[in-house]
Amino acid sequence: MVDRSHIEGPETMVRADDVRSRLARTVRRALHGGGDGAASEQIVRVAVPVAPVDPFAWLRAQQAGEKIYWSGRGDGAEVAAVGVADRHAAAAPDGLDALEDDLLPLLATNCTARYYGGLRFDPAQAAEGAWQAFGAYHFVLPRFELRVERGEVMLACNLVLPHDLGRREAILQQIHALAFPLQPLEGALPLPILRTDAPDRDGWRRNIAWALNAFSKEKLGKVVLARRAVFGFAENLDPLLLLKRLAAATPGCFHFGFQPEPGLTFVGASPERLVRRDGRRVQSEAVAGTRPRGATAHDDDRLRDELLHSEKDQREHAFVRRSIKETLGPLCETLQVETITGDMKLAHGRHLRSGIDGTLREGVTHFDLLCALHPTPAVGGYPTPEALEAIRRLEPFDRGWYAGPVGWLGADAAEFAVGIRTGLVAPRRLALFSGAGIVEGSVPEAEWDEIEQKIADFVEVLGLEAARTVAPATNGHR
Repeated sequence: MVDRSHIEGPETMVRADDVRSRLARTVRRALHGGGDGAASEQIVRVAVPVAPVDPFAWLRAQQAGEKIYWSGRGDGAEVAAVGVADRHAAAAPDGLDALEDDLLPLLATNCTARYYGGLRFDPAQAAEGAWQAFGAYHFVLPRFELRVERGEVMLACNLVLPHDLGRREAILQQIHALAFPLQPLEGALPLPILRTDAPDRDGWRRNIAWALNAFSKEKLGKVVLARRAVFGFAENLDPLLLLKRLAAATPGCFHFGFQPEPGLTFVGASPERLVRRDGRRVQSEAVAGTRPRGATAHDDDRLRDELLHSEKDQREHAFVRRSIKETLGPLCETLQVETITGDMKLAHGRHLRSGIDGTLREGVTHFDLLCALHPTPAVGGYPTPEALEAIRRLEPFDRGWYAGPVGWLGADAAEFAVGIRTGLVAPRRLALFSGAGIVEGSVPEAEWDEIEQKIADFVEVLGLEAARTVAPATNGHR
């Protein structure tokens, strides 16, 4: 593997007013090399150190264009990215094999490059409304990446050769247009003035009744049904400020923001990993079953014990764990699945969790893992085909990227979260998505309340208690 990365030294912090000239000089040198005469595509990545900067403020300060934010769960690193060096996107899922054929050889030319993006929850269904901008899948190698890790900040520029040889002047102009704000991103978020829910409470009861009837006929073991709560505002909502507040309020989660075009941003704070791949090591987890956190230590312990000993929640969790084990098993030489279920603590809730760790067989690709694992029963149901048909029948909205895989792809590593606890920010509008696992014994009101608890992080950040009045919403079908 060739690693065409260049880091401008020395390894010291560079003042903001020097960054543009140093990065431009390094890019000129890389482009002057012309890819060492190679005819095939290759990624060259150049980087310079930067003085500390708030990544959210840095993203806000850049000129309009595609923007991305990503931070892993507990790894302490943040990535803010802007612009496009290379993009692979499609409105239909048919090109996923072509995506693998295109990306994997290109990534093999640079072990530090990453494509960021995601997939629709249900690529078989056509995207509706604002989700059309996100496509069936959308992966981007950013032109510029600001990476913050362990107190160090690096600014990288990704080049794809030989294509970027003819874009030299445009890239240099983009470098000179980069802004480096001195102040962190701050400000007030507007309060919502209305809320609509789809389905509404009556529609939700009907959906649960349908599912319970399907269980009795042994058509389904579990189905995850979702709701969409749409909040309206008198002014535009800043998605980056929302995401910054959300990240601060939800430690121990994956945090992400994908803005394919100005005015549309998918943001989230997901507690759940779909898959992590490092070489041949693969990690996943079964996450299902929910309780809120207690107001006191005594209440918190009681709710934890209630979750751990709940027959209904353990049954829901077992569907997820068994499915992931059955899916990953054929792709692995060895696979360890925790049989003793633990609990995952979050700011406003907790879940049952079982860790999964394995060694992949030779030749298994990132896309083999994504196609095999998504959707897990934690967001779809069990058996998967029947659960997906139920979701298509019952839910009166397009899930889009909600509950789909979101993350990044590298040469020999990848990480994807499950796109839950998410919102789609559009002009004067925020659509929140969350779901509940429905199994035999589920109670409609309890499942409604569980979803309210799951969107509590957004509620707290935005002060949405002021918008609890629910306006009428239809429960029609797509």
